[in-house]
Amino acid sequence: MNSYQIKKIRRVAAVLLAAAIVGVLSALVADTLKVVTEHYEEIFLGVLHQNHFLIFIIPLIGLSTIHVLRYFLFHNKSNKGIKEVLDTINKNGNTLPSYKIPSHYFNGLLTVIFGGSTGIEVSTVVSTAAIGALSSRKVSYLRKYRTDLVCAGLAAGVTALFNAPVAGFLFAFEVFTRRKSKLHTISVVTAILTSYAITRLFFYKQVFHFTVTEWHTEALPYIALLGILAGLNSVYLTKSVLFFKKFFASFRNDYIRIIGGSLLISTLVFFVPNLYGEGYEGIKHVFSQVNVPSMTFMLPLVAVLLLKPIATSVTLGAGGDGGVFAPSLFIGAFLGLIVCVVLNHYFGLGLIPVNFVLIGMAAVLSGSIHAPFTSIFLVCALADNYVLFIPIVIACLISKWVAHRVFPYSVYTYQPKVALKSTI
Repeated sequence: MNSYQIKKIRRVAAVLLAAAIVGVLSALVADTLKVVTEHYEEIFLGVLHQNHFLIFIIPLIGLSTIHVLRYFLFHNKSNKGIKEVLDTINKNGNTLPSYKIPSHYFNGLLTVIFGGSTGIEVSTVVSTAAIGALSSRKVSYLRKYRTDLVCAGLAAGVTALFNAPVAGFLFAFEVFTRRKSKLHTISVVTAILTSYAITRLFFYKQVFHFTVTEWHTEALPYIALLGILAGLNSVYLTKSVLFFKKFFASFRNDYIRIIGGSLLISTLVFFVPNLYGEGYEGIKHVFSQVNVPSMTFMLPLVAVLLLKPIATSVTLGAGGDGGVFAPSLFIGAFLGLIVCVVLNHYFGLGLIPVNFVLIGMAAVLSGSIHAPFTSIFLVCALADNYVLFIPIVIACLISKWVAHRVFPYSVYTYQPKVALKSTI
């Protein structure tokens, strides 16, 4: 081999080694954040069961702590979530400095455990993407592979959170970049495999426990209907987030924003406790009811369905750190059960509730992030089987199409008109 080939082999080996290290570090960040968040969220929920009125203090403490950390420790710079990662990849900007790792880690943790109605997924994605960006800066000849390592980090983070390596891979390619380089693909796969190995060995825990055994082709029209409704609910969530972010940004006084936002969150959670935190306990409660669904508990389900987007949007607008991943799964679970119960009650169709809950979760997520294949494999991983693969594919594709037709942006891709004018 000539010197050029040897040099090329060494660089490929260096990139793959860096991707493996990024995968390990990303798994540790994602898994520890998940474990710590679940632990303290359970503690705070236990405290609230003893005294419901503490909810009027808890979100205020969380948002105030985030504000103090952001002001004194993180240079008073706002967290823009997924858009930070997209700017790093698409605009070749150095927008993921190393402090983004602890910033999103602690802000995401504080947001959820203190009652913010969102999840830790976006905080994890930005933190692990920043790990990839950091590795590309530490070694000079890895700088040209920054996009590869950033995507490797975020894919590894999603893999660790959901025990879903295929979803992690597809998320990197559907949302962030469609690069077809062999090295890019191999580096992302390397990070995913190392992350998955760490998670399975040390942190594996099944998020939901339920049994899916069959589905019937006669249900396809109603699955399509669920896909349409999921697309509309996705747009409702997206527009709610954009509206409340703009609304809270209009307040020049941070204290008014924090106090007003925490009061709104507290009021919503006081009357609808399932809105607290990321909502996985609420989803588990839904699964506990799927075998005995009735019209008697429809009103609470509808209230949750309508208020969750508002609670999430207020959390993010008031300064919380998070995104629409967990809220989309939460909304989809409730939507699926509502559709199933209504159809069975009024038309006697005999639809399987647990199937509609899972299909709804995937469909709403697909419409919210405009990534149907990520949603398909993520929910199949949560279900730990692929029995519902075909109906989930149908619902996700319909949901994404409907959402895109009604509003052709996700919360990641929307650009305010003012910002667009200023760049011309």
